[in-house]
Amino acid sequence: MTNLFESSINPELRPLAERLRPKIVEEVIGQEQVLNPNQPIGKLLKHGKIMNLIITGPPGTGKTSFAKALANSAKARFIAMNAVDAGVKDLKAAGEEGKKTLAEYGEKTLLFVDEIHRFNKGQQDVLLPFLERGELYLVGATTEHPSYELN
Repeated sequence: MTNLFESSINPELRPLAERLRPKIVEEVIGQEQVLNPNQPIGKLLKHGKIMNLIITGPPGTGKTSFAKALANSAKARFIAMNAVDAGVKDLKAAGEEGKKTLAEYGEKTLLFVDEIHRFNKGQQDVLLPFLERGELYLVGATTEHPSYELN
């Protein structure tokens, strides 16, 4: 069975939400106070840089879309996982993949973790060395207040 979200299928058969998703950060609507090229994050994005981010907001507000657009704009590899399903082994594998991709191809890797507030301290700590060395960039999405739910 074909996955509707794969890019190899006819684009017109993909769900409308997938077809309308912004491809690059410049196509993201809203958040001008953050994405404006005169603001710190906007300046970084303008030069193809990415950073580690935690995005918070209600379901359906574009957190995943923004992360995908950020990866595309920065020409970074995109890995997505949900914190409900991901374990320490998955996180280490993503970190090692980011490390390998950077060393072999000089490409950045952006790890998008949905529901990141569900990670325990141990899971969060697994990512830290990869983030500190710049081998992996993290964009975490949460519907919760990050300062209450994340270490």
